[in-house]
Amino acid sequence: MNSKIFLMSLITASALSEYGNTQRLAYPETRKQAHFDEYHGVKVADPYRWLEDDRSEETAEWVKAQNEVTFGYLRAIPFREKIIRDLEKAYNYPKYSAPRKKGEYFYFYKNDGLQNQAVLYRQKGLDGTPEVVVDPNKLSPDGTTRLTVFSLSKDGAYAVLGFSKGGSDWQEYQVMKMQDLSKLSEKVEWVKVSGAAWQGDGFYYSRYPKPDGSALAAKNENHQVFFHRIGTPQTDDKLVFEDPANPQRFHTVGTTEDEQYAILSVSDRGKGKDGNAIWALKNGATRFVPLHEEITDSQFRVIDNIGTDFLIETNDQAPNGKVVLFKTADRTWQPILPEREEPLENAELAGGKLFASYLKDVTTRTYVYNPQGVLQSEIALPGLGAAAGFGGEKDDAFVFYTFTSFNYPSTIFRYDIASGKSSVFREPEVAFKPSDYETKQVFYPSKDGTRIPAFITYKKGLKLDGTNPTILYGYGGFNVSLPPAFSPTRIPFFDQGGVYVQANLRGGSEYGEKWHEQGMKLKKQNVFDDFIAAAEFLIREKYTSPERLAIQGGSNGGLLVGAVMNQRPELFKVAFPAVGVMDMLRFHKFTIGWNWIADYGSSDNAEEFKVLYGYSPLHNIRAGGHYPATMITTADHDDRVVPAHSFKYAAELQAKAGNSSANPLLIRIDTNSGHGASNTKKALETQADIYAFLFRNMGLTWK
Repeated sequence: MNSKIFLMSLITASALSEYGNTQRLAYPETRKQAHFDEYHGVKVADPYRWLEDDRSEETAEWVKAQNEVTFGYLRAIPFREKIIRDLEKAYNYPKYSAPRKKGEYFYFYKNDGLQNQAVLYRQKGLDGTPEVVVDPNKLSPDGTTRLTVFSLSKDGAYAVLGFSKGGSDWQEYQVMKMQDLSKLSEKVEWVKVSGAAWQGDGFYYSRYPKPDGSALAAKNENHQVFFHRIGTPQTDDKLVFEDPANPQRFHTVGTTEDEQYAILSVSDRGKGKDGNAIWALKNGATRFVPLHEEITDSQFRVIDNIGTDFLIETNDQAPNGKVVLFKTADRTWQPILPEREEPLENAELAGGKLFASYLKDVTTRTYVYNPQGVLQSEIALPGLGAAAGFGGEKDDAFVFYTFTSFNYPSTIFRYDIASGKSSVFREPEVAFKPSDYETKQVFYPSKDGTRIPAFITYKKGLKLDGTNPTILYGYGGFNVSLPPAFSPTRIPFFDQGGVYVQANLRGGSEYGEKWHEQGMKLKKQNVFDDFIAAAEFLIREKYTSPERLAIQGGSNGGLLVGAVMNQRPELFKVAFPAVGVMDMLRFHKFTIGWNWIADYGSSDNAEEFKVLYGYSPLHNIRAGGHYPATMITTADHDDRVVPAHSFKYAAELQAKAGNSSANPLLIRIDTNSGHGASNTKKALETQADIYAFLFRNMGLTWK
């Protein structure tokens, strides 16, 4: 163990009880090194560069020391175990996915309640007896191996199974013979950013070359597309496409339902371009033909082919999205669903119909059209919430979809295409009354006057007296919307008087591409302003107060929390930055971080460097600052946002503010997990620790 990394005495449970949070923790001392980088004439210190090597012995000792402090603190919270029991009780009910039909079988996932992984089942007909296809819980002792891909061949005779271990983004593919559910001998390794697209007796997939060292340190360059034929070793796979001259491009392939075309999507986000090109390869042909060749900020997705033409969803010259038909004969684009005021969320073909879902103030509206774009009906949804699904094959007589909201557990509906009627197919059997809780949508002004939506959920009878423990959650990036969604782990929090707030910040897709653009690159500060304005609104309207307000976000949302903590630390009592992008000057140096340049910009660009350096959580921690009680969360197998981001941020936060902040500044590092908990047990334990930390630092008791 390095002599400069040592663990000083911990606060005992009795000391916590006696002194509360006025007793400062003794943090492990983190070695500093005299390392500097120069960006466009600006010299920037990086004293914890050594923590980027998360496989070194010194880093491992640092992780161990930090976890001893953090878990020592958490174990001393007297109501921590009760929180775990309450969460398990709320979470322990059967959860199903919507079925998917292939041949005579319906396939679906089910978690009995507290299983670490959902189990894949199939049954003949809707009333058949379910049989297990794959039970991931039996694949690893700790239940951290996940089934990430299940892709059936057109005739349903074979399926590709994709597995991820310990939360990694790397996948291994296997092939299953569906007649007897036996696995073939071949394996496909080093798969990443990929699906499995069947064509005849094999499938397309995307992978990177095998890394020289650890998977976590892999460069993730030269994304290649291969075709794997059933019954052959991976060494015989045919290389279909690569572009080594542009090593940071993504190349992914899908196939049309009739398998007549393979569709290649090419993106170049490492060069700051937010869109993609699409190419088509006719079955039996030898080269891809471009449908849209140039990579710009416009996005294209082939829904399916109609004969030799292609139905495409795109935001090209339509920030809110549209559906067009690409006519191959004359290479013209025929409008099918023109852009409308509400952003297009998704479009699918099934049963001879075109299902299109739009967002109206972040809630779903779904319409049924014929393939020529003639409106036939609107699907009546149960209320204001989020609906998803509607996919299927051309000859299907019905489709399934799920509907959820903050106080509406995810429910599966069956939509009959001929009658246009929806009926409940499967609703969850929960042990609590969803009607005891309510959600309201509010709109508040951001710093520049922009109207921002947010959802507020709580148990009925809430008093607006400023004393409610409140969690404000946000993301704000990558064109990702935060729709209403139910989580059983929030129910115990609501029962303790808690309020959950989800703010729909700029940078997402809630109002189309323009909303996204207002929160990216040089305009990223808008996202932070939106989040700060949400906090001020909640305090102003007496939902809570600075002493009872916590902020939370993961990944890009972890960046959000870290940046806002630096800018307005007095506004919050507790902060939970999870798996965050904290070093905005070096994020593109790790794994697929270069992919985020399209949203963030890059420190290699002088103008963008100024903005990134101005808000980077790692580089804007105030020496002697007074920060909210903070529990950073990350994991040792996160190969998307590598844990070095959180390691360096925690070290800097403790070094600069550990002595000046009366509040604890901790990092919780999960093991054998990745960019999110790798199983149910870990997810519930993490959530319990979040609630325990929150209540402890707000001076509250979990009853």
